[in-house]
Amino acid sequence: MEKQSPQNPKINLVECPRDALQGLRQWVPTARKVEYLQQLLRVGFPVLDCGSFVSPKAIPQMADTSEVLNALDRKGTSTKLLTIVANRRGAEEACDHPEVDVLGYPLSISENFQMRNTHKTIADSEILLEEIIALTAAYGKELVVYLSMGFGNPYGDPWSPELVLGWIEKLTYKGVTCISLSDTVGMASSELITKLLSKIKPDQLEIVLGVHLHTAPQDSYAKIDAAFHAGCRRIDGALLGYGGCPMAHDDLIGNMPTEHLYSYCNQHRIPHGLNGLQLESALNIARKIFDSYRD
Repeated sequence: MEKQSPQNPKINLVECPRDALQGLRQWVPTARKVEYLQQLLRVGFPVLDCGSFVSPKAIPQMADTSEVLNALDRKGTSTKLLTIVANRRGAEEACDHPEVDVLGYPLSISENFQMRNTHKTIADSEILLEEIIALTAAYGKELVVYLSMGFGNPYGDPWSPELVLGWIEKLTYKGVTCISLSDTVGMASSELITKLLSKIKPDQLEIVLGVHLHTAPQDSYAKIDAAFHAGCRRIDGALLGYGGCPMAHDDLIGNMPTEHLYSYCNQHRIPHGLNGLQLESALNIARKIFDSYRD
């Protein structure tokens, strides 16, 4: 996992088509997913969150993740493929796939959401996380822990910047080196992003710190600006801003639009390493998919 520092202007833009596609109720054929992901690989994202090994009953759209991975041609790309896991069986399945470089594990600081998302308590999820840490080390995979409800929650569960920092320190002690703060239900304002991230010192903790923000389109640039100036150099997005966590059981705003991230970086001359022409081609495919398969 590439270390980032506030003094380094480069941003790692992580694309999350899995998060965008999983919310579609109409089945997207495997061939269309492969076509889309193949084009995203040409863009040059450092990481592509491309699927998940979870119960197909919970997330039906991701039932063909293995088939999709097997069909991708990764020649000529350095993009790492990330899949989400929620239990040991899923982690073992992801580790058995040579195509998977990174496992993503959602750990919520909200007890209510952890139960909704994985049907486990936070305490049980911590035990599982330790097993996943051992698995990824044994298989030579990387691990990202998504700290869900990282900017608050709508369930009345405890939240504070100090609580978030405590969790980050705990995860670091367990050996986690990449943590992404997830605004699962879009509660973060630009002011809150600044307040929270200013308390976290990734260099001192020796971690890569990212954010996975859900946002209304009109608020996206202010949130990107707040995260960047607070020192964050890893930001997740999804083309066209589609997506959201179905397990939240709420009406959600979408993901951070990747095209807004790209535009922000270009406006401020921030290096990002993406191919603009290939990104435009990916946008065209995304429009066709979401126009065809959304309700």
